[in-house]
Amino acid sequence: MAAHTAFVIVGAGLAGAKAVQTLREEGFSGPVVLLGEESECPYERPPLSKGYLWSKDERDTVYVHPPEWYADHDVDLCRGTRVTAIDPAAHEVALADGGRVGYAKLLLTTGSSPRRLPVSGADLGGVLYLCRLDDSDRIKESFASVSRIAVIGAGSIGLETADAARAVGVEGTVLETGKLPLLRILGREVAQILANLHSEHGVDLRCGVQGAEITGDGG
Repeated sequence: MAAHTAFVIVGAGLAGAKAVQTLREEGFSGPVVLLGEESECPYERPPLSKGYLWSKDERDTVYVHPPEWYADHDVDLCRGTRVTAIDPAAHEVALADGGRVGYAKLLLTTGSSPRRLPVSGADLGGVLYLCRLDDSDRIKESFASVSRIAVIGAGSIGLETADAARAVGVEGTVLETGKLPLLRILGREVAQILANLHSEHGVDLRCGVQGAEITGDGG
């Protein structure tokens, strides 16, 4: 078996992009391969429910580095590449297209996926999740064609999405199972202030409720 020399990073998000940056800054001169499932260059996710969703920030502001940075630093950025398995014995990762990439060192920076809503109707066409850049694009597009949205979950992302909708004239209702938004993180006093603030800005915040079913018309 041929010896592999590459430092391979699986997951082309913020952590992966910062990892390759650190490798180069700390003097690693060997081959670096960054594998990402999405077609985008690595980007930061907080703007997806903030400035980018509000259309205040341009698309290129979400990227961790300019697209040319990777080639300039001899980083092999493989976009649209999904890793399906790791072969530790062979020091290789298997790709969805049947290819394999060898590694001397392997770093996993795959992040997380949104928890899917386990209720009837959750697969309807109008049900959207916010995790990726193209998710934010779809939500922004929907703002132009609807008068009201419902957001399930009054965490930071849910509340910021509702705020973005209100900013463009779309009514928003936020459903939260807890007694107050972010109660466990903020404590009752601050959580109540947060709830009041969003209500004062026109968000219909309903706490202590559990979504049981999503109904639609024509899909």
